[in-house]
Amino acid sequence: MPVDRSIKIAPSILAADFADFGREVRSVEAEGADWIHVDVMDGHFVPNLTFGPPMVKALRPHVTTVMDVHLMISPVDPYIEAFAEAGADVLTAHLEAGPHIHRTLQAIRGAGMKAGLALNPGTPVEAAAPLLDLCDLVCVMTVNPGFGGQSLIESQLAQIARLRGLIGDRDVHIEADGGIDRETIGRVAAAGADVLVAGSAVFRGGSVEHPGPYGENIRALRAAATAAGKAA
Repeated sequence: MPVDRSIKIAPSILAADFADFGREVRSVEAEGADWIHVDVMDGHFVPNLTFGPPMVKALRPHVTTVMDVHLMISPVDPYIEAFAEAGADVLTAHLEAGPHIHRTLQAIRGAGMKAGLALNPGTPVEAAAPLLDLCDLVCVMTVNPGFGGQSLIESQLAQIARLRGLIGDRDVHIEADGGIDRETIGRVAAAGADVLVAGSAVFRGGSVEHPGPYGENIRALRAAATAAGKAA
């Protein structure tokens, strides 16, 4: 089956209430989220420390869509099986995280997950070209990884557009991660991304007791992205 290139909004739980992740996940899914994005940071590859396999395992029963786990860690290979056992559907590793990314992507697929490849802003998308046949997703970082709430790096729009051309007719999603809100999402979608990660732009104004704003935010983001994608 070909990849569904319709717009998918993937809330990042980095912007959710850390004390109530289970209900936060259920709330954003009920309000229209397509995927759930989990940012794993090690305080080494990026200057922040977040979650590991136990958190992914704890979240798994609450996720009914796609659990999209983004590893901002180095090394990656020793942890692939643990994230597979924890229930990740998509596991994304950074091209810059180690010297043998081809083997890493093979191992992710071999463990039964979809394989994602992430690229930092300083890495040209052409570096992904030899790896595309091993990828189910390529994530273009539209900020420098490590923290939420950053502003979109506008030069990454051209990176997304070039990647769209490199992928051609392959069944590979293009994900954009960082600085995505109602003002920027249209440009990101028009460049060619179909999986759009948003943190505060989804969770702003709502809570598990009052999740309506989550739905309003998701619908506004989807509408802006869909309109821009059709116009592109």
